[in-house]
Amino acid sequence: MIASPLVLPGDFAVIPIAGPVGKLISVGEWLNGSAFGDYDHAEIYVGMADPNAPYGYTMGAYPGGARLCPVLPRQKGWLWSSGKLDLTADQREQIVRNALACKGIGYSAADYFALAAHRLHVPVPGLREYIKDSGHQICSQLVDWCYMKAGVQLFADGRWEGYVTPADLAGLLHA
Repeated sequence: MIASPLVLPGDFAVIPIAGPVGKLISVGEWLNGSAFGDYDHAEIYVGMADPNAPYGYTMGAYPGGARLCPVLPRQKGWLWSSGKLDLTADQREQIVRNALACKGIGYSAADYFALAAHRLHVPVPGLREYIKDSGHQICSQLVDWCYMKAGVQLFADGRWEGYVTPADLAGLLHA
């Protein structure tokens, strides 16, 4: 539930998605070496409560471009990073600024195929740069990019920049 005072701007959530879209994302995650998990989407809480969204907003990558979404009082099944990452006030502020700057960035389902090509060691010219390119992102890439640009390295395993799925973020929170 977002109403908890523990959820702060700059925290992210991994989110289950029901139905065929969630299953399709799970297949993409499986192709990338992640087990079929419960989490298929990720968003960053940016706060900014107003009369239209008394609990504030999240920023997430969607078909049609990254956008703000109002947070509902109870978000079923959401797993928050709150209290699991040690962030300074400056880092939180920068993460939110980075997230807001992502508004409109195109969603790219092709990124799942690029991530899978990397995992399967398919020798695609320019693959590393394509995955790193922040001009198109899946939701987990958006979260990772916003944190990285704020000086917060979520993964210390030597992975390529942008090589992250929602299941990877969930695994980080469960670790």
